Amino acid sequence: MTQEPKRALAIPFSSSGLLLFVVAACADVTDCTVHTSSKTSAAARGGQAQSGQALTIDDLFDPKAKVDFSGHPNTRFTWIDGDHWIEHKTADAKSKDAKAKTSGDADKADGWVVVEAATGTTAPYTLMSRAKSAVESLKNDKGVVPSVSLDALTKDHSAIQVRVKNDLWVAPMEGGKPVRITETPDVQEEVVAFSPDGKRVAFVAGNDLYVGDCAAGGATRVTTDGSSSVWNGKLDWLYQEEVFGRGTFRSFWWSPDSQSIAFLRLDETGVPPYTIVDDVDHVPDVMTSAYPRPGETNPTVKIGVWSVSNPSVRFVDLSSYAKDEPIIVDVSWSPKNELVYCVQDREQRWLELRMVARDGQQSHVLLRETSPAWVERNEEPPTWLADGSYLWLSERTGFKHVYHYKDNQLIGPVTGGEWEAREILGVDETKGLVYFTGTERSAIGLDAYVIGLDGKGMKRLTERAGTHSVTFDPDWKFFTDAWSDLWTPTQVSLHRADGTLVRVLDENKVDTMDRYARSKPELLTVKARDGFEMNAMLVKPGDFDPTRKYPVMMFVYAGPHSQTVRNAWGGTTGMFYQLLAQHGVVVWSCDNRTASGKGAQSAWPCYLRFGETELADIEDSIGWLEKQGFVDADRIGISGWSFGGFMTDYALTHSQTFALGIAGGSVTDWRSYDSIYTERYMRVPKNNEKGYDATSVVKAADKLHGRLVLVHGQIDDNVHPQNTTRLAYALAKTDADFSCFFYPRSH
Repeated sequence: MTQEPKRALAIPFSSSGLLLFVVAACADVTDCTVHTSSKTSAAARGGQAQSGQALTIDDLFDPKAKVDFSGHPNTRFTWIDGDHWIEHKTADAKSKDAKAKTSGDADKADGWVVVEAATGTTAPYTLMSRAKSAVESLKNDKGVVPSVSLDALTKDHSAIQVRVKNDLWVAPMEGGKPVRITETPDVQEEVVAFSPDGKRVAFVAGNDLYVGDCAAGGATRVTTDGSSSVWNGKLDWLYQEEVFGRGTFRSFWWSPDSQSIAFLRLDETGVPPYTIVDDVDHVPDVMTSAYPRPGETNPTVKIGVWSVSNPSVRFVDLSSYAKDEPIIVDVSWSPKNELVYCVQDREQRWLELRMVARDGQQSHVLLRETSPAWVERNEEPPTWLADGSYLWLSERTGFKHVYHYKDNQLIGPVTGGEWEAREILGVDETKGLVYFTGTERSAIGLDAYVIGLDGKGMKRLTERAGTHSVTFDPDWKFFTDAWSDLWTPTQVSLHRADGTLVRVLDENKVDTMDRYARSKPELLTVKARDGFEMNAMLVKPGDFDPTRKYPVMMFVYAGPHSQTVRNAWGGTTGMFYQLLAQHGVVVWSCDNRTASGKGAQSAWPCYLRFGETELADIEDSIGWLEKQGFVDADRIGISGWSFGGFMTDYALTHSQTFALGIAGGSVTDWRSYDSIYTERYMRVPKNNEKGYDATSVVKAADKLHGRLVLVHGQIDDNVHPQNTTRLAYALAKTDADFSCFFYPRSH
């Protein structure tokens, strides 16, 4: 379950009706007119409020009239060497970049420029124009040239791949004619990737893996058993959603020497199908896909290896893991062209990192991870060093940190402490320095750090508190930094590798912000009953009066390692909180310990019992808020989506605290969600029947307290609408105060 993007309350009403519902449901409203214009009252300009125009629901969500509250800073920088990066300058970007020093005419390069980091001087970057010229001969009958992109180039920029009438072509950048790779217009080529040397191009068609020849043209079929149930080189829904990450579908990997490909073969035979129906048209659209739920058959996985010198596919021997129903959670290659993969048992209670010889047969274990609960996969493969050693991220102490290994021997920890190293950015081996991101300063922010390979001399490189996203050049001279905090939209700057500011690249002044009245959000720390410190965010009405009693709306996600409270710009979601505050509602978010981001040890308490620990922490946060003296305890609401929807349902059936719950896309019984996510935290049902029963909202429907509003996308292929339907059916059998709405053609 990838955390859903934050959504505003998804209620089935018109724009003004939505706001009216929320305010009327949790606030003391005597005038039920929703004002969608005018200035804020004089009182609303006092206290923490910034004077200006009142927000409306249309300012936030009207497709034609919504206001941009975040700006459009360039945060993507493609470094081409240690001193230059390339970027695409839109007309708007060029007009506001008044300080740029430009040599030549960037328009000749279709807006692409190469930027000298030290000086900011720009020059036309003609590579993309040359790419267009390379495919000019492939234009269609109307004279339209195939579209080109930076991502479609070979590593050395010697060729580019394009689609023409649903076929794949490769065009050399300097001279020569385009080469046709496929001649199957009825079949879609997917997840295309050049070999590192640019001589071959691999792709998937009809769930089979192919390798094309970039010089001679044509393609070799690597696998032949692809079908609706057998996936070669491409991930099915389950693996992309719960293992490799939402939107990641390619599951083949070229070796560094371009001589081999490793790929996953997923066989969904025996996996139960799930059917979703789109009823909008006269003839319903029926969609069926494999979807294993806890305890049901998972896709069977294999790792195949194909080589130029030996085109017969060999499969890695996984027979020793058969009883564990293995999940392959990562595949990569070492610099010496040795295959490396990570395997976990079905319930993800351990993880092994293994290395395999090129023939796919001989292998050995590099390391094994275990924990008191579950083991999370790493988002990235090992970081290899020139001497054959590697860096590895592990949560073995309860906090994620960097470790240095040589083969299967631990050289030593590189980082440590009661905070997390989140991502290894890379290693400057000439200086023996490791660059990484982490939460040493704050669990609700993210900073960049540098430390010696020996674990000494750690230094924070990012100055301002908040959330930083950095990109280093390949020579470790500079980094770009995209920073924001709770009160400031993203700003971009350039720094030297030691953190010294070179210059501001984009101050990103969002002028629309000054037009609207806002109340400054507060970041707080609240202690749970056992002393655990929870991070919280509070937004008060602009005309806040501490002697009044205000209704509260709490927004939650609450899932493991999924923070709601972050010191980062909230965009439209943050402005929706402002909208509620302008209508007299106190907005509250507080991350329970399992969602806090304070290390794996803080998440483990939810193991085998979703909801219990989370609700206790949420109730403690509300208890703290009530003690502040300005809360009406009879008018407290809670809302969330996906896991947050489950938490909302669970709170209203297991607590007397909330008068209102608005639950979107809820999991209402964890037996109804997918296997890999659920079993990671709850194990298979036969190993935790009591846990599944205790966490089922459907089974607790007769205990509903307060008013519950259920909303769901009718064709949600992740959290199926069956979840909400089953809860609505159970609630209908009681005297429950609830309403339910399904959004047609919505996921």
